[in-house]
Amino acid sequence: MSDAPSEAPADVPDDLRYASSHEWARLEDGVVTVGITDFAQQALGDVVFVELPELDAQLQSGVEAGVVESVKAASDIYAPVSGTVVAVNDALEDTPESVNEDPYGDGWFFKVEPDDPEELDELLDADGYTEMCESDDEDH
Repeated sequence: MSDAPSEAPADVPDDLRYASSHEWARLEDGVVTVGITDFAQQALGDVVFVELPELDAQLQSGVEAGVVESVKAASDIYAPVSGTVVAVNDALEDTPESVNEDPYGDGWFFKVEPDDPEELDELLDADGYTEMCESDDEDH
């Protein structure tokens, strides 16, 4: 496996839902795993620190849940769904680069037990997210 060049198109898995603020959400066994997208990590550059929500925190959809810092900038992380935080990825404290290396795997941020799983239906699918990113690129 070779590393993809940074100008490679962003990876947008079909099995996830996406927030317009560049978080992804995966529903498994009644729990939603959240991270930032490949597009977002490419835009941020090398991630050096991630501030995650507290365990058992009550999150509201669209409200700040944490912060991701890179060598370029700090960016807020928003909750894509409302619910209770049931897990956080403590490994990111020691290996924040996982966000760049594996944004949809080891680079996940937190897991939420959603108040209403149907909130996921309000998020973008892969095609909708890709179109949004492409139009954002054209605007800049």
